[in-house]
Amino acid sequence: MQSWIRSGKIRSSGTFCTGVALMVATLFSWSSPLAGTPNFTTATAASVDENSITASNIRQTSQPRWIEIDLSEQRLRAWEGKRLVYSYRISGGKRSTPTPIGRFRINSKYRTHRMRGRGYNIPDVPYTMYFYRGYAIHGAYWHNRFGTPVSHGCVNLPVKQARNLYNWASNGTLVVVRK
Repeated sequence: MQSWIRSGKIRSSGTFCTGVALMVATLFSWSSPLAGTPNFTTATAASVDENSITASNIRQTSQPRWIEIDLSEQRLRAWEGKRLVYSYRISGGKRSTPTPIGRFRINSKYRTHRMRGRGYNIPDVPYTMYFYRGYAIHGAYWHNRFGTPVSHGCVNLPVKQARNLYNWASNGTLVVVRK
């Protein structure tokens, strides 16, 4: 929204209230929202008028999203605050190539990504989300042994489940890995 004002794209046919609402929304988009304060989602200037600001394009600030990976259970759980959103069987790292333990954040996401390392070179790894160095949560199309540690340290999911998680999580999402 801040680019609307800079580029002069606020529609002149809108009412005074619409213009004021857009300017106020722009001002608030430059600062962190307070809990419970609505955030306006991105929209084009041409689509905004006094009747277009509805509950469907206002997102309420929700509980923080985070991912728990329990290696002893070989299970990933995705949470919004204390509410469980997803629970999936995984394949974590083998004893010789363990998954790192600790608190991390998703730092990059790729729809597909080539993964290479000692003893493997896999093209088009789907729904890859790196959380620590070369370690990622991702889909695995090359095996169906979920619930068993078989990876080189990454957290493997079935492709459809990896897609759900990829679409749900964002860069900065907390990842907690424990034994």
